[in-house]
Amino acid sequence: QLQLVESGGGLVQPGGSLRLSCAASGFSLDYYTIGWFRQAPGKEREGVSCSSRSGSSTVYADSVKGRLTISRDNAKNTVYLQMNSLKPEDTAVYYCAGDRLTTTQAMCARVGSYYWGQGTQVTVSS
Repeated sequence: QLQLVESGGGLVQPGGSLRLSCAASGFSLDYYTIGWFRQAPGKEREGVSCSSRSGSSTVYADSVKGRLTISRDNAKNTVYLQMNSLKPEDTAVYYCAGDRLTTTQAMCARVGSYYWGQGTQVTVSS
């Protein structure tokens, strides 16, 4: 069973940067589409960015395009989310998820029965 552990969250000022990591164990990430999702207080969980197995295909939510970048190092079995120019509305718990069957577009479009990490809190505030 795929297990995912996120890290790298924290408190950052508006305009600042963070890099989230998602370390996988149990199976090689080579076989999984991976996505980053987030859930703000009182809101539904939403897809932020997703990556194909090779990393050659990525998708982003409109709200984060140009500011967040997903990448993966399959040799290290780790996926990253580089977050730049952060805004208060980026405040949320960020989760990574994995799935063997879905495409990048489909994965980010819905919150499905994926393998999930426990989440890491990102707070953007002055």
